[in-house]
Amino acid sequence: MRILQLTPQFPWPTHQGTTLRNFHLLKELAQRHEVHLFSLLGEKDDPTRGPVSGIAASIMTGPQPQRTMGDRIKDLFFHIQPDMARRLWRQESFQALAEKALQLQPDILLIEGIEMAPYFFALREAGIPYGKAIYDAHNAETILQKRTALADLRRPKRWPAALYSSIQTAKLWRYERLLVQYVDAVSAVSEPDALFLHSLDRAKPLEVVTNGVDMAFYNPDAPHPAVLDEVGPHLVFTGKMDFRPNVDAVLWFAEEVMPRLQAMGVDAHFWVVGRSPHARLAPLNRQAKITITGEVPDVRPYILQADVYVVPLLAGGGTRFKILEALALSKPVVSTRLGADGIPVNDGEHLVLADEPEAFARCIVQLLENREEAAAMGRRGRAFVAAHFDWKAIVPKLENLFR
Repeated sequence: MRILQLTPQFPWPTHQGTTLRNFHLLKELAQRHEVHLFSLLGEKDDPTRGPVSGIAASIMTGPQPQRTMGDRIKDLFFHIQPDMARRLWRQESFQALAEKALQLQPDILLIEGIEMAPYFFALREAGIPYGKAIYDAHNAETILQKRTALADLRRPKRWPAALYSSIQTAKLWRYERLLVQYVDAVSAVSEPDALFLHSLDRAKPLEVVTNGVDMAFYNPDAPHPAVLDEVGPHLVFTGKMDFRPNVDAVLWFAEEVMPRLQAMGVDAHFWVVGRSPHARLAPLNRQAKITITGEVPDVRPYILQADVYVVPLLAGGGTRFKILEALALSKPVVSTRLGADGIPVNDGEHLVLADEPEAFARCIVQLLENREEAAAMGRRGRAFVAAHFDWKAIVPKLENLFR
């Protein structure tokens, strides 16, 4: 089949969940189909580097638009569409895409995430022919925004953000519902997401196509350079650090869990690893026991050298790549239940779950004091990921929607 894949970021390097998913879908699909790629480039993206040019049948790109905070605030109150439908739209990029799509007339239009939905709607309105439109929902975005609003409501200083998320939730519900109704089929990354998306159109064909892991790439026995140069024990969190759920998770851990660890006699060092640290994290740079690395060339050495990998997420959706990466690298993990949502792990067998700061801190201490059990849990976690989250077994579920 001829597939036209629309991605919000160029899928290399694989520095965040979106690029990881899009790259591996492209890589696996290209083994059986003719896949053409349309991507929007960030400032540092270079489509001539990396393996994508050798995988995709053709590559077409446009620049990611720059929207100011003023633009976002104006749209919040005066535009019916949610912010996610506005942030990547660029008329010039659409014109180039329309010409390419008209030439290709693809059998499958693969829409990677809600940010690319405006391009789908515009292609449809322009009458560009295609066989089937598949919406690959990276999150159930309405649910994610609702969870973010509820998390912010619990803290008075975050009430302005809660208002923003509440307005976005209402807009997203209308937009997400319209998108699901107009495409031919939907793929969701988790069962909870699938339940919500199915409720938007119960007649729509839908498959759960989870996020996955390249087990050979995440090899815990492979050599890596030493990167954690402070006194341990080391607690590590990884993720794109301008993503609100990640920012909130790090602040909660720093403000609520770290003091409790110190009270329990554990003088741990907290490593926040990921690109684009948000300004809200800047005060943490003044704390001696917290390091914010910014972008790193490879997150694997940081995860491998962690004593415990932490996932203190209070909001979010989908299937967290960060947990799959840590489990694949045989690391002991402590997560909130929401952080592990959508992954059928067993508490105490593959990782440890805790939602309150005191319990979260106590779980970390128990793993640090019982290194043999922590290592055994890490091995069980890797075996679990290998059995359930290998890309070669996942991508055929997406292909079921092509028929």
